[in-house]
Amino acid sequence: MRKIAFGYSTRCNMRCAHCVAAGAVPDYKKMELSQAKEIIRDMAAVDVTGISFTAGEPFLYFSDLLELIALCRELNIYTRIVTNSYWADTPETAQHMLSILKQSGLSQLRISSSRWHQEHVPPRNVLNAAQGCMQTGIDYFISFVTDFAKEDDAHEQFLRDHGLKFFPEPIIYAGRADSLSRKELFTDYQENRCAMNPYLAPDLNMYACCDAGSHFDTTNVFLLGNLQDHSIEQLFIRSEANPLYNCIRSLGISAIASFSGIKASKIITYRKCELCKMLFDTPETLINLQEAAGIDLQRWVR
Repeated sequence: MRKIAFGYSTRCNMRCAHCVAAGAVPDYKKMELSQAKEIIRDMAAVDVTGISFTAGEPFLYFSDLLELIALCRELNIYTRIVTNSYWADTPETAQHMLSILKQSGLSQLRISSSRWHQEHVPPRNVLNAAQGCMQTGIDYFISFVTDFAKEDDAHEQFLRDHGLKFFPEPIIYAGRADSLSRKELFTDYQENRCAMNPYLAPDLNMYACCDAGSHFDTTNVFLLGNLQDHSIEQLFIRSEANPLYNCIRSLGISAIASFSGIKASKIITYRKCELCKMLFDTPETLINLQEAAGIDLQRWVR
């Protein structure tokens, strides 16, 4: 099943310290609405069945968003919006906007929440957005981004006290978040398998990984190409047929790190995306792994 994170715009109304957006100065990019519609039609033609509108804050272009969601419904594409819920300042406003989205065909709302988000948006907005989804019949969940610090306990308790559906998500140390201090990890050895959902940026670059993959500046290992030069089908095939990507999906990053010679006691000190960057944004290591991905690496299994 093909699905993709769709970056219609990188514009956001918040500057969260934990954001994977890079750079101190905002670098806003946006697709043309007609262009985005054409891309979505092309995606439907190559069996894309799920689109997650993300990147910047999608609700900043609400009228455009409604048209894109409606088009996806016509094409039988499941849709999700990732939002910081700034717009849900009252229960009435939240319910009204979500009702419109429901009519347009929205399938799911993913609400971002964290102690960094809530420096800019009151927790009440998160509650209003979630309850608005329940009232309008839109599926939802809350991404509770955390570094597992004590400071996050109150935010988690707020979600529990109101009976909201949430999932803890470890912070990804990329972009602005790269400057945040890391806490020591206490964990068993993990496989760290990654689904590697592709991401389409507003500049039409497509990456094989929707998390931190666009920040691999040295090797650009996850850059699939640009839609101005290749078809969406060609870029999906590049992602799906790449032996190293498939090893990431099947073996997991920790197993690949072990194959490459990194000690197990060191592997467990790295978070998933950091371990990935250490392996694949280092040219010499990447070349060795790419050469091994066809046969030798795939044999590194129990």
